[in-house]
Amino acid sequence: MEFNEFKIDAQLKRNLQAMGFEHPTPIQSATIPDALTGRDILGSAETGTGKTAAFLLPMLQKLLDSPRSRNPRGLVLVPTRELALQVTEQAEQLSQGLDLNIATIYGGVGINPQTQALKRGVDVVIATPGRLLDHLGRRNIRFDDVLVFVLDEADRMLDIGFLPDIRRVVRLLPDERQTMLFSATLQPIVSLSREVTRDPVRVEVEKTVTPDAITQALYPVPPHLKFQLLQKLLQDEDLESVLIFTRTKRRADNIVRKLKRDKVSATVIHGDRSQGQRVRALESFRRGKTRVLVATDIAARGIDVEGISHVINYDVPQQAEDYVHRIGRTGRAQAVGAAYTFVAPEDERMVHRIEYVLGRKLPRRQVEGIDYNAPLVRRPTPEEIQKYIEANRRKKEAVLAAATTGQSKPKSKRRRRPRRRKSNSK
Repeated sequence: MEFNEFKIDAQLKRNLQAMGFEHPTPIQSATIPDALTGRDILGSAETGTGKTAAFLLPMLQKLLDSPRSRNPRGLVLVPTRELALQVTEQAEQLSQGLDLNIATIYGGVGINPQTQALKRGVDVVIATPGRLLDHLGRRNIRFDDVLVFVLDEADRMLDIGFLPDIRRVVRLLPDERQTMLFSATLQPIVSLSREVTRDPVRVEVEKTVTPDAITQALYPVPPHLKFQLLQKLLQDEDLESVLIFTRTKRRADNIVRKLKRDKVSATVIHGDRSQGQRVRALESFRRGKTRVLVATDIAARGIDVEGISHVINYDVPQQAEDYVHRIGRTGRAQAVGAAYTFVAPEDERMVHRIEYVLGRKLPRRQVEGIDYNAPLVRRPTPEEIQKYIEANRRKKEAVLAAATTGQSKPKSKRRRRPRRRKSNSK
């Protein structure tokens, strides 16, 4: 089935063509026809397979066919700010030329502009749960007129503890509504789907496996040689757009600092960065101004950037499924990509789990020019060096001050030994 065969508005079809959407993806072909009839949907699809359009097209068509209201008629809940912005971007592109207003609601930024947008009246709200409930508590939003409710990345929402917030939102929605749930895997959300959907159409076209277009390799390496290995790999010009995943925010910052010292354009995105910093970093990477983006797992499902040539797991993920989500950032839309994983000795058990999920062994490689047996050399940090210099400076000043005032180092007192009593015995 082609897009022209879907019963959607002519302007929506023109917008699809302008966005370069020629043929529906499997998730779109399996979902859109039933969704256009108003059926609830329970879909399994990885990020990057076209699921955003799979729920936005039926939602927008439904709103075009329904009476207007100042309250939102479409509501999309997502787990992260990055995903909220990406869904909004696609919603705005699809709704070009249509009289529909879209608002994005997420934390980490000022609440007043969002409040003003809601008070002006919106048709679609794309939100993260926490900030949405903030607006609800301030009475900035009502759910009385919601016709279509979408829960995107539902399994991720449950993983990070959003279930109570989701239930609170659902309790306030009209009973007569269309609900669509999308998840990378269906198993974690089956019980939730029973609570929020009615007789859903179950669509499961994407499994938790990696695309064949992604070349994968493991690089066994001691932890202290990881950055040296990264330097060697980045000497290859084919690594033109690289997404690096680390386990901690501190390590991500450290890698970016070292790469910039090596004259490699790099930026970072993690939970301690402000929303403005994260948006600018993502936009710079998307436009090709920055060669390397270093991120923690917050970005594993939140980055939707075309043209990522390589994903590098600087640290092995803590869950096998997270590996799939990470490397899925490359090789998108039938493009060719590569994923490299640095494996320290303590990571071997998790690597075995990853290979079990993939159903195959991954090749192991080494890079020439690295002495993998080189011992760890402990180098003092700049802070430690400065502390040492400061301590020696104070010591010298004290010695000089003592010399100029005629004071000398006090002599240590010797303890006197007690005298032995003379024996009276003859």
